[in-house]
Amino acid sequence: MAHAARKPGEFCWINMLTPDPDAARAFFGELLGWTYGAIPGMGWFIQVGGRSVGGLFDLDGPNTPPGTPPGIGLMVKVDDADAIGARARELGGGAKPAFDIGPQGRMAELTGPDGAALDVWQPKGMPGTDLDPDLPGAPTWFECLTRDPEGSRKFYADLFGWTPEPASTPGTDYTVFKLDGSEVAGMLTIKPEMGDVPPFWTVYFLVDDPDAAAAKAVELGGSVCLPPTDVPGVGRICALKSPQGVFFHAIRYAN
Repeated sequence: MAHAARKPGEFCWINMLTPDPDAARAFFGELLGWTYGAIPGMGWFIQVGGRSVGGLFDLDGPNTPPGTPPGIGLMVKVDDADAIGARARELGGGAKPAFDIGPQGRMAELTGPDGAALDVWQPKGMPGTDLDPDLPGAPTWFECLTRDPEGSRKFYADLFGWTPEPASTPGTDYTVFKLDGSEVAGMLTIKPEMGDVPPFWTVYFLVDDPDAAAAKAVELGGSVCLPPTDVPGVGRICALKSPQGVFFHAIRYAN
């Protein structure tokens, strides 16, 4: 089930770094229905409905800096990775020099002013995913957890042209980012009760039943970080961690 190719300023890809990639593929295959295609000599394409949505790579691979934790990196499509990196630095964030991924594209690793990491992708041979985000197992929502909501709102608005709007749910400190009138991402302020959590970006995968997904994750050796919870006007969510230590969310939308 194909969707339109992502536009500049939209999330277009995910990259998972995990120890024991074989076990990770089995876990996410069971939980989210993912299938995989080989990236020769590197890792695997993550596929949903026959469409690639990201890559899965060995945390212990030669290109991974020592001490990198397991996790899922998110990519935003851009027209010029070098220019976006330079702009990120001008706006008070950080950026490593952009580099080519063969003939497929050019990427840069950025950090927001709060330190949250986010990558950008300038496509050449590989445009990024065109999967319908309403398909179960698909990455369907992207969210920044931050301790500097004001600075982060300004940073991402200036960097990607996103329009920040307060969430309509009363009593929540949540920002929705829009691009050309469509929602592309959210931002949640880290609360004291969440502990010493560093700012980071997380991804939500669509599931039919978050309660069943949470139970299945535990059955498969994972853990539940946030039990299934209703978010009024949004849907039901949970936060999970794979047996290999990869954190992510699952969601069923209310409508």
